[in-house]
Amino acid sequence: MKGTSMDGLVVGIDLCDAYTQVNCSDDEKTWTIPTVICRNKNADEWYVGREAYAHTLQGDGIIVDKLVKLALKDGTATLCDIRYTARQLLKLFLEHVLKLPAKEYGDRPILRLVIAVPKLEAGLIRLLKECGRQLGFQDHQVHLISHPESFTYYMLSQKKDLWNGVVGMFDLSAERLRYYEMKVQRGMKKTLVLTEYEELEEGFNLDILSTPSGCRLADMILSSCAERMMQKKSYSSVFLTGKGFERQEWAEEFMKKISGSRRIYFEEALFSKGAAYKAMDFLEEKTRYPYTCICEGRLKSTISMNVLHKGQETSVVLAAAGDQWYEREAVLDVIPDRQKTVDFVVTPLDTRQKKLVSIPLEGFPERPDRTTRVHIQVRFLDERTMDVHVKDQGFGDLFPSSGVQLRQEVML
Repeated sequence: MKGTSMDGLVVGIDLCDAYTQVNCSDDEKTWTIPTVICRNKNADEWYVGREAYAHTLQGDGIIVDKLVKLALKDGTATLCDIRYTARQLLKLFLEHVLKLPAKEYGDRPILRLVIAVPKLEAGLIRLLKECGRQLGFQDHQVHLISHPESFTYYMLSQKKDLWNGVVGMFDLSAERLRYYEMKVQRGMKKTLVLTEYEELEEGFNLDILSTPSGCRLADMILSSCAERMMQKKSYSSVFLTGKGFERQEWAEEFMKKISGSRRIYFEEALFSKGAAYKAMDFLEEKTRYPYTCICEGRLKSTISMNVLHKGQETSVVLAAAGDQWYEREAVLDVIPDRQKTVDFVVTPLDTRQKKLVSIPLEGFPERPDRTTRVHIQVRFLDERTMDVHVKDQGFGDLFPSSGVQLRQEVML
C-alpha cells in the first residue's frame, strides 16, 4: 500500500473512545494514541495521547477522555476556567493526530481522509464531517466507514488465498468483544462480499489479564465464544485484533480452538489500515475493489422505480445494494399516468423477498391525466431506513405548483 503521492497523502484513522490509530504511507508505520486531550494549566498549550497523560501526572495539565462519546452527547468540559464543547475538543484532538503523518512525510497536504468507527450513526457522521470542514477539508475529501467495512477493505487488499472462503475475526479491545465474519460469493455478474459481526456479551475488562486467575477466566470465556461462533465452518483464515490480543500466551485454550488447519494472524492496526486502503482507492482511476460489499454502513437492498421512458418500460435504479447509505441521494421527476401513488421496488439480496412500496399522493390537486410533474428525492437515514420527499411541481404555466409536499420514512 502506498499512501503518499507527489501531490499529497492519504490517511486512514480508526477512531475509538479508548485508542485512536493512524495509518499512512505503508503497513509498517502505525501511530497509536490514547483518545485523550489535555490543556496546560499555565499556557494555551494542548497535548494528546500519552503526552497528555504525562502532563496530567506532572500536575500542569487537565485531561479529558472519551471524546467521541462526550461529543455525541453535546457535552462540555471546563479547563482552566474556560468552557469548551466536546466537539471543539474532538476537533482539536483530530488536528493534533493529523500532524503526525504530516510531520513524517514533509507537511504534504492530505488528499483523502477515511475515518473508521465501531458503529456508523447519522449523528457521528455529521459530527465528524463538521470536524473535517473546520480542519480545512472539503466534504468529498473526508469519508466515514464502519469497522466491518474497514475489515472488508483490509481483507480484500491481502492475498486472495486468505479470503477466498470464510474469514473470521475476533476483536478484543478495552471497549468491546466482537466476532466478525466475511464471506465471498461469486456470481455470474459480480462478486458479493458479505461481512457481518456480533457484539459478544461475554466481553470483559482487560485488567483481568494482569493475574493468572483472570487470564484463565478470560481464556475460558473466549474458548466458549469460539466454540459457539465457529463450529462446522471452513475458514480461509482467522484474524485477531485489539489491545487484548497484543500478547496471546494467556489464551492457550482459545488459540487451540481457533487453530487446527486454519491460518491465524494478529493485526494490531487492522481497522486503520483498512481505512487507509479505502482512502487510497479514492485516488485510483478504476477501483481495486470491483465487488458488491454488504456490511454495516451499506445498503442491503436495491431501490428502483418502473417508469415509461420514450415509450419503453424501464427500471430506474435510485440506490443499489452495496451503496454507502449516507453518501447516496437520488432525485427524479415523474409524471404519473392514471395513478395516485409513487411506487418503489425494494429488492433485497434474496430476490424472493422483493416488495412494492407505494406512497399515496395525498393532498395533491385533482388534475387531468399526465398534467402533474412529481419531484421525488430519496436519501437514507441509515442502512434500513429510506427517507422520501415528494413535491408537486405542477405542469408549466397551465397548472402551477400547489406547493404540496410529502415526506415518508420507509423501512427497507
